[in-house]
Amino acid sequence: MSFTWFVGARYLRARKKQAFISLITFLATAGIAVGVMALIVVIAVMTGFESELQNRILGIESHVLVMRYGESVSDIEATAAQISATDGILSVTPFIYTQVMLRSPHGVTGAVLKALDPSLPGPPIFVGKNMALVDVLADAAASESDGKGPGLVVGRVTAERLKVAVGDPVYLISPLGKAAAANQMPTVMRFSVAGIFETGMNEYDGAMSFVRLDVAQRLLQMPGQATGLEVRVADIYQAKAIAEAIVARVGFPYWARDWMEMNRNLFSMLRLQKTVMYIILTLIVVVAAFNIASALIMMVMEKTKDIAILKTIGATNRHIRRIFVFKGLVIGSLGTAIGGVLGFILCSILKHYPFIKLPGDVYFLTTLPVSLQLMDVMTIGLSTVVICFLATLYPAASASALDPVDGIRYG
Repeated sequence: MSFTWFVGARYLRARKKQAFISLITFLATAGIAVGVMALIVVIAVMTGFESELQNRILGIESHVLVMRYGESVSDIEATAAQISATDGILSVTPFIYTQVMLRSPHGVTGAVLKALDPSLPGPPIFVGKNMALVDVLADAAASESDGKGPGLVVGRVTAERLKVAVGDPVYLISPLGKAAAANQMPTVMRFSVAGIFETGMNEYDGAMSFVRLDVAQRLLQMPGQATGLEVRVADIYQAKAIAEAIVARVGFPYWARDWMEMNRNLFSMLRLQKTVMYIILTLIVVVAAFNIASALIMMVMEKTKDIAILKTIGATNRHIRRIFVFKGLVIGSLGTAIGGVLGFILCSILKHYPFIKLPGDVYFLTTLPVSLQLMDVMTIGLSTVVICFLATLYPAASASALDPVDGIRYG
């Protein structure tokens, strides 16, 4: 152990008459620990929100959306073949997207109807425990011959509003009907609830409904047409570049938007909230760092004679500075380690026991998501140690500038 480390470690063990300094040191360590714990938990929750929302949104929406300006896509197969030739694409599926009204004997609600081809890969949505959405739509086609209407898959919230279960009839009303002489009559079609899905996001569970593509084409009088094409890619973070490549390949009047552009406002808000919360909670660490500075300043005042004696026997200003910087860093590092352990424990509890329930219509999710990233923990720990180091500079500089004669005379 070097000279500075030995003296610094000795100063960490305060005598009884230095109990007040010891108390300030304890409060500083506790403040650092609480600040680090709060930072880790809050940043983990914010990261979990962003990650969970991204996974659930991409579970329903496409990675890239390809549509035509002002009209539907009529040459579906040729356009899909052109898009599929682009590198990095996993699947291309046509879809129809429209707003409808759903009515049951017990209620009425609006919905966004999305039609898919069950013979092609669809979004990774599960109906019940292990049935994929496209499989449910495919199975519902076989039951139409039994006198039931076409199959309709609705969200949990929609099913609760309509008070329906699997097999119950639902009437779908579309404003896009046949034009009459003086007005336009809506189209009404009877469906049978083929399944009820739940994503955990009320924005989708209470708005989205799914049918087969051929059924929607009959309903909306769009034979052989689709609203657009959904593209799923291998690397979701290359979706923007792939969207640009698709537009360059198929040309005008097609346009494409990637998932980041479609949800830009939501994810920008989450990143801003994460940054603001990091800055606000860092103030807890800054306040605790002031306690470290106060404890070191009081230690300098208490150890004036000791510092003077150390200088007279050969200790340099650099040695004195290192002694007090060492003490401050030990306090900061100890608080950071304790806070890191407590934060990890609390994050583990919140992740494995989701006892905090959220209103889905406000926070999109119904449970509190937690995602602890190594980079976030390292950033928090490093930032805390740097703040503690900065807090030691002034007391250490004051101690090193002490005149040995004055220290012995007045110490």
